[in-house]
Amino acid sequence: MSLYGLLIFSSIYLLAVATPGPGVAAVIARSLARGTQGAIAFIAGFLIGDLIWFAVAATGLAALAQTAQLVFVVIKYAGALYLLYLAYRLWTAPPAKVDDEAAPIDTGQKPFQLFLGSLALTLANPKTAIFFLALLPTVVRLEDLTVAGFLEIVAVISVGLPLVLGGYVLLAARARKVFKSERAVRTINRSTGAAMACAAVAVATR
Repeated sequence: MSLYGLLIFSSIYLLAVATPGPGVAAVIARSLARGTQGAIAFIAGFLIGDLIWFAVAATGLAALAQTAQLVFVVIKYAGALYLLYLAYRLWTAPPAKVDDEAAPIDTGQKPFQLFLGSLALTLANPKTAIFFLALLPTVVRLEDLTVAGFLEIVAVISVGLPLVLGGYVLLAARARKVFKSERAVRTINRSTGAAMACAAVAVATR
């Protein structure tokens, strides 16, 4: 793959990742409520999901993915249900004060659960599906893609997505520290819970 082509893909992909959508909303909402706790596992699910979509598109399985409507619907509603679960957890979370020196709060969510949740959300996200199945072929000539080109794009995804979403996590976690009172924390929890619920509706109705 030419350097020019790789740069074009990188620019468009990073812009697509940074554009607000259900995934970005979930990352921001969770980081506002919980800080950086569990962020690595949460972002890893988005990363693997994007790599799966890319592999599907690059190996010529896009047509099969488009015909497997039942599987897509199941994954879509699983992702929406997970977002609703997160929304419920945030809405009902106790308004503990934010303490920079305190130990991280145990949310009861294991890293593997966070990973599976964000993976399901990515696989069900219409924004991600449209990018890899519809927009990607207009940027990259998939029929001419070599193994080296495939690995180059995998490298761009593997570096670019964590950087962008990690930036959202750090910004949201930093904003969270501004609010110290229990009332402010309760407001953040419920506001981000409502944002999660809206993201769930957006996923389920598209």
